[in-house]
Amino acid sequence: MNILFVCTGNTCRSPMAEAYLDSKTLENVNVKSKGISADGSAVSEKSVEAMRKIGIDISGLYSEQLDLGDIVWADKIICLSLSHKTVLRMYAKDEKITVLGDGIADPFGQGQEVYDECLSQIVAEIDELIAQGFFSEFQVVAMEREHIKEVAKLEKICFSEPWSENAILESFLAGTRFFVAIENGSVLGYVGISCILDEGYITNIAVFPEHRRKGVGKALIKRLFGLSRDEKLSFISLEVRESNEAAIALYQKFGFKIEGKRKRFYNNPKEDAFIMTKRFENNEDISY
Repeated sequence: MNILFVCTGNTCRSPMAEAYLDSKTLENVNVKSKGISADGSAVSEKSVEAMRKIGIDISGLYSEQLDLGDIVWADKIICLSLSHKTVLRMYAKDEKITVLGDGIADPFGQGQEVYDECLSQIVAEIDELIAQGFFSEFQVVAMEREHIKEVAKLEKICFSEPWSENAILESFLAGTRFFVAIENGSVLGYVGISCILDEGYITNIAVFPEHRRKGVGKALIKRLFGLSRDEKLSFISLEVRESNEAAIALYQKFGFKIEGKRKRFYNNPKEDAFIMTKRFENNEDISY
């Protein structure tokens, strides 16, 4: 996968983003950065210093002008501000272009502390994209009937009381919303949610063991947050085994809180369930 970072002069933000992502040595990911108005200047000394503090050397780099060849080369273009995306929409399909976070303010001409903060934002946003699987080949899409067989197989692997193919199909036809993470046509994980008025209830979320720790679960949860905005849900709720510390920690990271308990909710083995709920205020846009 070819990733292109784009900013204005290619001396501050985009070189830092390129170097940081490159340092993560993600499999099959190639990275470069360019500027919409680059003039061949050396990368900012303050950017060099900010990167030095996290152990990455970008000294000796020079800005490079963006051209159509770069746009064709890139599988995904990450802009450092919305204005860059607006320009690039004239040359690339919208789905190919994204903005890093809500945009990263240009530190040009400001003090070292501003550059350090700029880098902190870049690092946090890139780490989040990695967690979401943005740099992986999988995609999160609405489940189709053709996916049901694999989802039922996943249920059998992950749960002591799995849903059958017929149960999943019946729920699907009754209006439960299902999303699957797929790669090369194969299901990696799935999530289901039942929406009643402005309330969302997660039915199940599961990832095949060999595809865990790749950001699949996080990407599925993020998809539900997108749905919650579209449907204007006031909250999303779920049950989780009291002993499932890893799942509880993941949900807490996304703002779910324990709001109750269901006694002896699970069988095989018998166990209580925590009720965990993420409440939305003013249809907030969540970014983790």
